[in-house]
This record gives sequence, structure tokens and C-alpha cells, in this order.
Amino acid sequence: MNRTTASLLRKSLITIFLVLMVDQVLKFSIKTTMILGEEIPVFGNWFILHFTENRGMAFGMEFGGESGKLILSLFRIVAVGFIAWYLYTLIKKQAGSGLIICISLVFAGALGNIIDSAFYGMLFSDSFFHPARFLPPERGYDTFLHGKVVDMFYFPIIQTTLPSWLPFWGGREFLFFRPVFNIADSSISVGVILLIIFQRKFFAKPEEKKTESQAEDLLAAESKV
Repeated sequence: MNRTTASLLRKSLITIFLVLMVDQVLKFSIKTTMILGEEIPVFGNWFILHFTENRGMAFGMEFGGESGKLILSLFRIVAVGFIAWYLYTLIKKQAGSGLIICISLVFAGALGNIIDSAFYGMLFSDSFFHPARFLPPERGYDTFLHGKVVDMFYFPIIQTTLPSWLPFWGGREFLFFRPVFNIADSSISVGVILLIIFQRKFFAKPEEKKTESQAEDLLAAESKV
């Protein structure tokens, strides 16, 4: 492994480790100190720590009961395996640092939620009416791959009633931002958004990168004249 590949691998591993550490430490703290549904205002009424759990996808979306939960967990594992392979390929090809960090963010976020889904049901008691206990003697609240994902970030920034003259939605309550999410969800979202914003730079062909580099060198030379 040459120096460039080693450097890219180190950046990727650091990104993944930091996301997973913050994500899991926060989830562990929330589960062992708060009751399901409990809220702690952080900044007034627009940023609240709201402890909730979901059996489905990111931002609390659900997917088809017990069988759907198992299918989703297995799909997550396959998806994370594919992302890991893709990330490894990018590192071997010495892709740009920005692209590798973005894919690392997506990988870390997906892995963080898989840990909840796969193991939390076995490691924690339920959180109804009391904070969860870690490694309870009576066993956890569910089996392998049937755990619930812990969410806690709630941003009800705008709470209002829509004007009655609006078609279809007039007079209804409007809340933004409704979903409750976690660090892992945020990591996936940030990684995907950055990929979309910088896709031309990240996925430019070698000829395009060479042309851009030559143009930058030409502009730099002209500025010195």
C-alpha cells in the first residue's frame, strides 16, 4: 500500500469512527437516561431532544410489520456491504478525498443504524415508563435483527395553521420539520447532499480533470504577469 492509498484509508477510517462513536454514545445516553417519548428542550421550542424509536427506515418511516422489519434489516446489511466494497474500490483507485469522505459518511450512517437494528433488541430492556437497562438479566426487548433505531433530534421550527383559502390543505396544521432523526441519519443525508452538489467534480473523467487543471494553471500564470 503506497502513501496516497494509506492516507485515503486513514481519512475514511477516521470519518467512520467519529460518526459511529458520536452516534452510538448519544444513543446509549438517550436510552439509559430517558423514557420513551420524553423531551428535553435545547434551544427553546425549535430544537428539542425527543426520545423515540422506530422499526423502519431513516427519519421514522415504517416498512411492513415484523417480516418487513426483517427484510429491511437484511437489505441494510447487503447495502452496507456494497457501500464498503465501493469505498474500498475508490481507495484502491486513489479517488479524490472529498468523494471518499462522502461515501464514508454514508457508510458510517448506514452502519450506525444497522447496529441499533441488529443488536439493541438483545442489549437493552424496553424504554416504556423507565429508562432502558443495558444487558438486563431478563434479556432484551427483542431478538437479533429486530431492534429499534433510536432517534432524538426534533426541530419543530415552524408550527402554524395553513390559510383556509389554500386548496386541499387549507385550515390544516403545518409543522416543519416533523421527522425525528439521529446522527446516523444526518451523516447519510450530509454525504448524499455533498455528492449531489459536487458530483461534477467527484465523478469528472480524467480528461476533464486534466483540462480543468490546465485551465487553473493558465489562470494562475496570467495572474502573475
